[in-house]
Amino acid sequence: MTLHIDKKEYWKSLEQLDGSPEFKKFLDSEFPLVAEDGADSTFSRRKFLSIMGASFALAGLTSCRRPVEAIVPHVMPPEDIALGVPVEYHTTMPNGIHAYGLTVRTYDGRPIKIEGNPAHPSTQGASNSFIQAEILNLYDPDRSKSVLNNSAERSWDDFVVFWRGLLQKYSHNNGDGLAIISPSFSDPTQKRQALELKKKMPKMHWVVYDPISDENIYKGIKAATGRDLIPLLSYDKAKVILSIDSDFLFLERENLSQARGFAAGRKMSSHVDELNRLYVVESAVSVTGAAADHRLALHSSQVGAFVGALAVELTALGLAVKGTAQIEAGIRNHFDAKWLRAVAEDLLAHFGQSIVAAGRSQSIAVHALVLAINSALGNIGKTVDYRLAEDDFLPDGAELAKLKYRMDNGEISTLIVMNSNPVYDSPVALDFAKVENIIHFGEHVNETGDDAHWHVPKAHFLESWGDAKSVDATLSIIQPMIKPLYSDAKSLVEFLQLLASGEDKRGYEIVRQTWQSILPRRDFEKAWRKTLHDGLAQNTAIQFRPAVRDTGVSTALAYYSLLGDDSGRNSLSLVLQASSQTFDGRYANNGWLLENPHPITKLVWDNAALVSPETAAKLGVKNNDVLQVSVNKKSVELPVWIVPGQANNVIVVELGFGRTVAGRVGDNIGVNVYPLRDQVNLFALTKASAKKIDRTYKLTSTQNHGSMEGRPLVREATLQEYKEHPEFAKEAVEHPPLQSLWKEQKYDKGNQWGMTIDLNSCIGCGACTVACQSENNIAIVGKKQVSHGREMHWIRVDRYFTGNPQKPDFVHQPVACHHCEMAPCESVCPVAATVHDSEGLNVMVYNRCVGTRYCSNNCPYKVRRFNFFNYIKDYPETIKMAQNPNVTVRSRGVMEKCTYCLQRINEGKRKAKDEGRELHDGEIQTACQQACPTQAITFGNILDKESKVAKSKELDRNYGMLGELNLKPRTSYLAKVRNPNPKLLEKSGS
Repeated sequence: MTLHIDKKEYWKSLEQLDGSPEFKKFLDSEFPLVAEDGADSTFSRRKFLSIMGASFALAGLTSCRRPVEAIVPHVMPPEDIALGVPVEYHTTMPNGIHAYGLTVRTYDGRPIKIEGNPAHPSTQGASNSFIQAEILNLYDPDRSKSVLNNSAERSWDDFVVFWRGLLQKYSHNNGDGLAIISPSFSDPTQKRQALELKKKMPKMHWVVYDPISDENIYKGIKAATGRDLIPLLSYDKAKVILSIDSDFLFLERENLSQARGFAAGRKMSSHVDELNRLYVVESAVSVTGAAADHRLALHSSQVGAFVGALAVELTALGLAVKGTAQIEAGIRNHFDAKWLRAVAEDLLAHFGQSIVAAGRSQSIAVHALVLAINSALGNIGKTVDYRLAEDDFLPDGAELAKLKYRMDNGEISTLIVMNSNPVYDSPVALDFAKVENIIHFGEHVNETGDDAHWHVPKAHFLESWGDAKSVDATLSIIQPMIKPLYSDAKSLVEFLQLLASGEDKRGYEIVRQTWQSILPRRDFEKAWRKTLHDGLAQNTAIQFRPAVRDTGVSTALAYYSLLGDDSGRNSLSLVLQASSQTFDGRYANNGWLLENPHPITKLVWDNAALVSPETAAKLGVKNNDVLQVSVNKKSVELPVWIVPGQANNVIVVELGFGRTVAGRVGDNIGVNVYPLRDQVNLFALTKASAKKIDRTYKLTSTQNHGSMEGRPLVREATLQEYKEHPEFAKEAVEHPPLQSLWKEQKYDKGNQWGMTIDLNSCIGCGACTVACQSENNIAIVGKKQVSHGREMHWIRVDRYFTGNPQKPDFVHQPVACHHCEMAPCESVCPVAATVHDSEGLNVMVYNRCVGTRYCSNNCPYKVRRFNFFNYIKDYPETIKMAQNPNVTVRSRGVMEKCTYCLQRINEGKRKAKDEGRELHDGEIQTACQQACPTQAITFGNILDKESKVAKSKELDRNYGMLGELNLKPRTSYLAKVRNPNPKLLEKSGS
């Protein structure tokens, strides 16, 4: 049977869609520009050393040292560690009131790779790009190394003496004149210490501030329930999901478990399986929006009103949504009636099996109403749960304004800033001039530390003792993987202990003191060691199911308007959001993240003013033109980047760029737009204006790199089409019988390695790219070299648009070396540097490679990378602290590419041989596979018919990219299946 599905046109950029000369020029260039070291005067070795920063500018550090305290390994006791043999430990990465359980691999006492802890509820064995990049943060040479007093080096003991003097003063006056700024937190030890300090000093002013804040979520829930609660959303249990400006798959706090749950509802073993359905309403294009079955792009002033319209529509359909009596029925007239009705009916049809989620940028009223809708839909206790947070330190922006008032009036004599950077990112300008003592505690001397009288270096969490509480209240311990690289660096609990009591105690003792009241006293040591071994305390998760108060929701709706100015949709609005590369600015000095292409724009090393094609035409701008964006009498100048699918009359800009005291990598990268915010509007600012400036700024995007236009690389169908034509993926390309020019090698013995990538699960987050970079010692090359097409990533994530540029669909497709059995790269190599081994792997012999790049020319996937510069020349010895000792560090002039993590394959085979057994399926995981939050990648022995990879290759959705070339790729794909609502297909086409 021939499949009759309308052929879609896929395109990576508007330039490709239009067939612009610029795109054709880039495409026609067979190789990136060739330049010798001396030929490119702007890219000297000194410049490269600066760009690499944390990767190897580590000369002068002390040698690797394990902590003095005994930490419990995942595999074997520390005393049994053999040199060169990796050991895995469990620890936890804190993130505000959230926590991510980790498994950290160490070699000879130094951590070199981070993975998720499979037992932890927030990671479930996965990780994201930020977690992967923490290895580079640990070894960042720009980290603070010593205590500073007015820029002069002092010792920790000097600060202890200074603080004890102040502590005596504030103990006598109950803390009058003392203020602290910190991020939100919920960990048991820090809370215990903070409460002790507040009890001693009741007049002290403690401000909890997060630059990327979930404050509206917490306050909206409290308005509706009267309780401080943290939401816990189980996407794996939801059949229908409505996301209201919530990037729950990528940039919201619990993105890992949420992405894993969402992907579970997209797994298909055959055409009879069902899929969940995702609706997204948003202004910017997010990773979550790109994964949607239906996406509605709305002006930012209208997103909240949509929630009100949904509540009215549900009420009209007979559902009682509390607190919505005063919402005018006419609010529905602002939106597509058919779209709104279809969503409401779909939610009602899946009573107790749906989720309505709103993002952090939405108002308190929206979050209160969303909770009421979830309650009315029967979701609470099924797909939506909560945990109590009444003793947590939650963010409160109003307290920051009160602190400013007190500082301006000379009421604050000492200000302590812990692990924050308000000079850079605060919505209110804090004037330090009238404060006698400014004390900054952080990993870097950042913008705030630079203005402080005292700076105390903070130890990285991989060097620290501490503890944490996850979203479901599961408790875990933070244990150090290595002794602090800098002797004056102190953990957060050690610094707080000094503040609270004047005691200079070790973190190990402080944390154990807290856990004496958490673990059973009768057998504390055994329980303590088990907690360290497991990475969490068992049976500590607690859920709470609140009742919704009608008056609470009504009050929130009355106080915070849902419907923006109706004229707002026709005027410019500025939307500020967290960055995929810097988040809130904390990762601004991390080259791995800055060079990891943005999931949607594919920009690197910059932020930009993102606009829709229609808005760009209205403003008379194109890519790389500069806009002056103004709001509230403040303005910034930003380069333009056009994004298909973005809402019209909306300018989207990522926060976290434009740092001036970030470090050698992050200084002056991008534009700082924090100054545009005010206390009331942190994320969406109306009545903005923009005008074109007579200059340009060259942005670098990888979206056209590796283009293979005109070829059927992505295969997809709707669920209904798949049910009617289960073999659509295999029938998508017609070709004559495949015949080889030479005798084919049989790979029918031993282990034969292969991979499948499920396009239904892949969300394009880029965690695989950074995980591969960390695992395989892949170099950072910098913006200029990326602009020449010289990025070194072994795995790229292609992003395709299809359909109308104003409201396109999106597809992500990871591409790495396919390890073709009939590899075209091998036949053209003049020195046999690229060859096949007996297990079906295409391997590189670096010592043979002479850099002809014929293999890259002959590779149809364009996945081979060439070292144009000698990135490893004159490396200091301490580079090994950040690099995997099992992977060769490549020099200039050789090709490199994905190896299926050959070092992991060999390690697994050695272990099985030593234990006298066969390899188990799933025992060997590639770095990209292990990191992937959605389990989109499956790897294993394809000859083992019971293996997951072999079974996935038997699925009817399995196909080989460019398989019609008879390359016999070992990596294949599972075609994408969308689940659109049949009622919306004719109208929206999306």
